[in-house]
Amino acid sequence: MAARQAAEMAEGGVAIGDLAAEFALTPRSIRYYEDQGLLAPGREGGQRIYGVQDRARLTLICRGKRLGFTLAEIRDFLDLYNVDDTQVEQVRYLMSRARDRVAALERQSRDIQDTLADLRGMIAAAAEHLRRHGIEDSAGRGTP
Repeated sequence: MAARQAAEMAEGGVAIGDLAAEFALTPRSIRYYEDQGLLAPGREGGQRIYGVQDRARLTLICRGKRLGFTLAEIRDFLDLYNVDDTQVEQVRYLMSRARDRVAALERQSRDIQDTLADLRGMIAAAAEHLRRHGIEDSAGRGTP
C-alpha cells in the first residue's frame, strides 16, 4: 500500500476536498462511495489521497449515476475491471444493463406522453366548460 500512496502522490494525488471540488460533489458523497467499496484511496497519515485510478472510478460513478444506474450496478461494473484484461465481461455487463435502462426509460417516456395527453385533454375540457359559460380560463387564454 505504501508504494501505491507514493505513486499517487507522484501522479498528483489530491485530498478529498480538492476531489470533491473537481467533481462538484460533497466530501460526504465521496466518503460514502468509499464506504460502499467504490473508491479505495491511499492514506498519508490520516488524510485520504485520491490518485488517477480514483479519479477514473469517480468519473464512471458520476456517469453511471447520471444515467440512472444503481450503486450496486456501478460497483459490479467497476469490479469487472479486475476479471480479465480484455474487459469482455465488463462490456457484456454494461450492454445488458444499458439495454435494461433504455427499456425502462422508453416505458417512462410512453407513460409521460400518456399523462401529458390526459392532462391536455383535461385542460381542453375545462376550458371548453368555461367558454360555454362565457368565462376565460384562469391563464387568460380561451384554449389550452
